[in-house]
Amino acid sequence: MPATTQQSTPEVLLQVTSTGLNWPTPPVFASPEDERLHLQQRLAAGFRIFAMHGFEAGIAGHISARDPILTDHFWVNPLGMHFSRITVSDLVLIDHDGRIVQGQHPVNAAAFSIHSRIHRARPDVVAAAHSHSRYGTAFASLGRPLPPITQEACAFYGDHAVMQAYGGIASELSEGDLIAQSLGQGKAVICRNHAHFTVGHSVDEAVFWFLRMERAFEQYLLACAVGSPVEIDAATAAATARQVGSHRAGWFAMQPLMDKVIAEQPELLD
Repeated sequence: MPATTQQSTPEVLLQVTSTGLNWPTPPVFASPEDERLHLQQRLAAGFRIFAMHGFEAGIAGHISARDPILTDHFWVNPLGMHFSRITVSDLVLIDHDGRIVQGQHPVNAAAFSIHSRIHRARPDVVAAAHSHSRYGTAFASLGRPLPPITQEACAFYGDHAVMQAYGGIASELSEGDLIAQSLGQGKAVICRNHAHFTVGHSVDEAVFWFLRMERAFEQYLLACAVGSPVEIDAATAAATARQVGSHRAGWFAMQPLMDKVIAEQPELLD
């Protein structure tokens, strides 16, 4: 009788649960200092990723990250430095009152007025991302929510808002308050005639949602250019959002690109 061989079943990392996919868990740190360094490194890498995608627009655009030790402070990019050149040592630490606590450079007034209000209004938000990206600014001119026509768009289904007011450059705290209020408890807000903002429980997540939303905008605008896109029904869009729109999903989906950028541009860690 021939010998039988037993085939092993491959391990399935992403398993479906009652609440969606069971995603891997973000890292846990031995000390707040280790967590701060990790956050700074991911933030610097996030700017490099923005540069890779053409999200630099003069001095516009910023990503902020709440400091894990001084939780009413956040790290942000220096004013006038190209995203592709930013390193850990270039980052600026600023408090919610606008005082620079650490860093050698000034910061964008809009970065302070908007991000300080988002971080103040949303204690759960670790990071917020924004730039004047090509498709984000184009879609923002429509003044409407993102329709669920693709899986990418479904990640934001029922989890983003539209701010209908536009008051010019958002350098006043009142404008930052309006953006934070419009964001509510969602992961993103589209500011009409401006662009979009995304937030997350990590730098990785906030950056990924920005990239994912930009792609969803592109898909919608391309589809509209050739026809009338068919929207996914509400029940399916909501189920898809539970599968691909969680905090862990956003964090994990960013890991391949984060790892690539850090491996190829290790000087950003300096």
